[in-house]
Amino acid sequence: MNPDKLATLRKKYGGAKGGDIFDPRFAAAAASVFATPDQRKWPFAGAATFMGLPYREGLAALDANDLDVAVIGVPMDLGVTNRAGARLGPRAVRAVERIGPYEHGLDIAPGTILAAADIGDVPMRSRFDLAECHADIEAFFSKVVAAGVIPLAVGGDHSITYPILRALGKERPVGMVHIDAHCDTGGEFEGSKFHHGGPFRYAVLDGVLDPARSIQIGIRGGAEYLWEFSTDSGMTVLHAEDVAALGVPAVIDRIKSVIGDGPTYVTFDVDGLDPAFAPGTGTPEAGGLTPREVLMMLRGLRGANVVGGDVVEVAPQYDATTVTAQIGAQVLFTELCLIALDPKRGARRR
Repeated sequence: MNPDKLATLRKKYGGAKGGDIFDPRFAAAAASVFATPDQRKWPFAGAATFMGLPYREGLAALDANDLDVAVIGVPMDLGVTNRAGARLGPRAVRAVERIGPYEHGLDIAPGTILAAADIGDVPMRSRFDLAECHADIEAFFSKVVAAGVIPLAVGGDHSITYPILRALGKERPVGMVHIDAHCDTGGEFEGSKFHHGGPFRYAVLDGVLDPARSIQIGIRGGAEYLWEFSTDSGMTVLHAEDVAALGVPAVIDRIKSVIGDGPTYVTFDVDGLDPAFAPGTGTPEAGGLTPREVLMMLRGLRGANVVGGDVVEVAPQYDATTVTAQIGAQVLFTELCLIALDPKRGARRR
């Protein structure tokens, strides 16, 4: 080794602590986790909020008008058609330690750009009435959107995305990037249109989701016959096999061509992943995507106008390893990064 280089490294790092960070890109991120240069915040201590964000309970958190993003739990799974349990998803995702503060693929620490808080869960009047729960979700998210705050939701079954889209798309229909094993554009079943197999059909019919600017990725399984609405309405559907055949860069190009530069919602159902990576979900389908593919696709959306996002269908009781919640938390963090990188978002307000 070059003696001069070694001497330089010894001078710079020989007495440095773990939190002495010299690269300004990393220093701001380090400042958010180091209390002193040699003491990091304990990720396993304190009340669990998503990525350790400050907790500001409910809609009162909007009164100060100083938030850019609100993380919101939606612990409701009355719309499932197979295994129940996604109501426990918000707690499982929040309990994941060591998410962020830096995203290496996007070279960003979103907490240094955005003012974000975990504002708890949507209060719902009935644990038994699915339609009433949807009304409560829509009302809550409508107030978040009216306050100019971008919502990031953690569910809950995928039916929760319908009332969220109704809140976001009232003034102008939004586009959608939808990663899932299922298109979720089925019709009414057993007397109910409110279920996790049909949120996007009704969002289109309500005029809050633009099918021409919507793309569904990772689709597979035996229920293809239920989803003709997707192609009939003009949605772009990429099966899991299409992702393998095209490759991630080509898929990213396709996504960008579909969503354009308009407002876009990003929704991620963990069953879009192969159950080898995410067993903790209610409707697993073999032959799915890998976490690396999903994260690469999301990173490829850098610069998109992301107006909200979610992670749904985490059912932790089917996954003793917690890997499903780990992946869900990482995806939610990546969605937060995309919001921070949106050139249309405007200057930070705090």
